Amino acid sequence: MVEIYIDADSCPVKNEVIKVAERHKVNLNVASNSWLRFGETLIEIKQVILPKTPDAADNWIAENIKKNDIVVTNDIPLASRCLEVGAYAIRANGTEFTADNIGMSLGMRELNNFLREIGEKSNTHASFSAKDRSNFLSGLEVLVQKAKRG
Repeated sequence: MVEIYIDADSCPVKNEVIKVAERHKVNLNVASNSWLRFGETLIEIKQVILPKTPDAADNWIAENIKKNDIVVTNDIPLASRCLEVGAYAIRANGTEFTADNIGMSLGMRELNNFLREIGEKSNTHASFSAKDRSNFLSGLEVLVQKAKRG
């Protein structure tokens, strides 16, 4: 059975994931460094609280995700690890990580880290918009259907 995993500490679309998971009756796994409160849901939510160490949530997800599962993350290295086992990965803005784009994403991440280190780029991110939220809902819906087909 397909499951969804959320890299939840800074995920702005947790409620949207719950809605899609409820619609498809898919179990949800939430990895975070602190307890998160969810209202009444129609699905099982497994919440895993991990130490506040670097990559603790990422490592837990990568160790537990299986083929055709879905991870919601903005973390490119985690997405790459999930793709390696045949899982799907999607950013909070609705962009799917794929075998075709993960290499470029990893390369751009490294380039941006280098530019920040030498002071050529600031650490600012674009704000999260209603369009991003809508794109995410559409993208996750497509991924769940694809994952259920196997």
